[in-house]
Amino acid sequence: MLTRRWWLKILSCWPLARLGFGAQPSTPAFGPEFPDLESLTTGQWWLRAAAQAKGGKARKAKGKAGPPAAPSMDVPRDEVLAFALYTVHGGVLKLSAQLFPLKPDETRLLRLELKRGEAWQEVAQAQVHEPGWDAHFRLENWNHQEQVAYRVRHGEKAQFEGLVRREPLDKNRIVLASMSCNSSRTTGQRPEIIDKLRAQDPDVLFFAGDQTYRHTEHTAGWIEFGLQFRDIIRDRPTICIPDDHDVGHGNLWGEEGKQSTTPGDADGGYRYPVAYVNQVQRQQSWHLPDPVDPAPVKRGIEVYFTRLTWGGLDMAIVEDRKFKSGPAGKIPQMGPRADHINDPSYDPRSVDVPGLQLLGERQERFLRRFAEDWKGAEMKAVLSQTAFCGAVHMHGKRDERLLADLDCNGWPQTPRRRALEEIRRAWAVHVCGDQHLAVVVRHGLDEFGDGPYGFTSPALVNTIYGRWWHPQDEKAGPNPVPNSPLPWTGDFRDGLGNRLSMLAYANPQDIKDERQRADGYGLVVFDKAKREITFECWPRFASLEEGQFPGWPITVAMDANDGRKIEGWLPKLEFEGAESAVVQVIEANGGEVLYTVRAKGGSFEPRVYSKGAFQVRVGHDRPDGPLLGPFEPKARAQAGLLKVALGSSQR
Repeated sequence: MLTRRWWLKILSCWPLARLGFGAQPSTPAFGPEFPDLESLTTGQWWLRAAAQAKGGKARKAKGKAGPPAAPSMDVPRDEVLAFALYTVHGGVLKLSAQLFPLKPDETRLLRLELKRGEAWQEVAQAQVHEPGWDAHFRLENWNHQEQVAYRVRHGEKAQFEGLVRREPLDKNRIVLASMSCNSSRTTGQRPEIIDKLRAQDPDVLFFAGDQTYRHTEHTAGWIEFGLQFRDIIRDRPTICIPDDHDVGHGNLWGEEGKQSTTPGDADGGYRYPVAYVNQVQRQQSWHLPDPVDPAPVKRGIEVYFTRLTWGGLDMAIVEDRKFKSGPAGKIPQMGPRADHINDPSYDPRSVDVPGLQLLGERQERFLRRFAEDWKGAEMKAVLSQTAFCGAVHMHGKRDERLLADLDCNGWPQTPRRRALEEIRRAWAVHVCGDQHLAVVVRHGLDEFGDGPYGFTSPALVNTIYGRWWHPQDEKAGPNPVPNSPLPWTGDFRDGLGNRLSMLAYANPQDIKDERQRADGYGLVVFDKAKREITFECWPRFASLEEGQFPGWPITVAMDANDGRKIEGWLPKLEFEGAESAVVQVIEANGGEVLYTVRAKGGSFEPRVYSKGAFQVRVGHDRPDGPLLGPFEPKARAQAGLLKVALGSSQR
């Protein structure tokens, strides 16, 4: 009797066209309503590739210019494996492989091999998805202390090799590279970025979205992206999350997966079919750790929000588009578009309508759990697509001022506040892309500077939509950064009324000159010994010796992500039986959690921000010990000492 594995081999070697699988030549992959979706990689794609090679033009949306032609999809058959990317978390290796489109008589089976000693050993097989041409491997009981070479193979000759790194638990400084907005209008390789990144050798990569702008041709655009960045993603964990352009939108308010029906999509929801959205998400994000709450949203659109712990850095990966409310029909239109406000007399409170969502209840609950769970973690960060404020004045062109942009996460304001409160409870930083303007801000909730820090990295290739920070009065705000080379730092309100303290910004000097567009990427360095975070911002065309954008680097203390004014101190905690315990501080009346953090060393001095009574919980990886207290805040020197016995660690 043939086993399932042998049946897979037989089926994978049989031309799928003979079995009736796959799109027929005359039938668009996503139905006649969407003839342009994936036209370069489905049906008789090789005929279109041949026409393109002879000088034919890439298909473009009617009436729109579109990007230059994508790379040819018809490559030598020993080169059909384009790239692979992976993560390791909780003892599980997840690896995604991306192929160029296959021809009808080619196998749809991939093999994953690991190098043990001098020999390659096959450890898994995977079927290729159509459309999309991606395949996925999941290996459990992975030894994260092991460094292993891998290769993915197709047929007899095609292969892609890389390295699964050992987890750098012994490293004091964990480096996260942050990138987004990879314009498809500039084709070809990205050596200026890749060479610097290989020299800087980050521990983990974060692509925050807009990996491609080929709206209806995601597979071709995704392959193009992979060819540009595969020499860094092949050998280190890579976080990749799609943003609006990846799923074919200019802007996206997902509204939990509903169908968008208006031009510009400001009514909320997705424009293209569920199958296409899920394909994009699968290609870019399947290799992430399993979703923490995997139930799909409306119409069966999948979710991927999750967390990745690597080298003592715990990263919450959030979908800040999928649950967000669309503005059209919910607030009055106060500009040329439903999402643009240009009326200087408007009251920002008028658009903060009850019931609007940003992250949604499910992700807010996830962030609350994330803040309380410190297993394997010494520091925390929250990663998402876009910024939680409107740290921009000029949009599109140097002289086009916009008061408020509802595409940013400064709106809706009330759920934006809830998101920042959850981030602050973990003393985490927020890292994102999307805005095409690099900034470092400190968020304010009730007062300037009482919230966490946020770093928006620059656009990798900034040809799509320029943005500038340029206050109308051309003056610095109160409390500017001392000795900054930048003129407009300090405390400001964005167009939605949100408080922000501007620490640095990287305005394009000339959006038409690629060397003055402020292209680049960010690095975030987490120093576990000092409990400090350093934000770095590197221009695309500058050498490492020429340095960073003016205003960077910026170093902040981990505990400064909770900038509330300290009212007093609770008794100093000394841990017996453990070091670096997890401490949670709670208001005794009402039970609100102020923060949950991992202490550094064998003691911790809890601080509080108001008068009243407070309680404390302590544990090894979670605050799961008995409630201690209540205590009333006192001056630091008078707070006293409390010894806490924790027993043996279960880690």
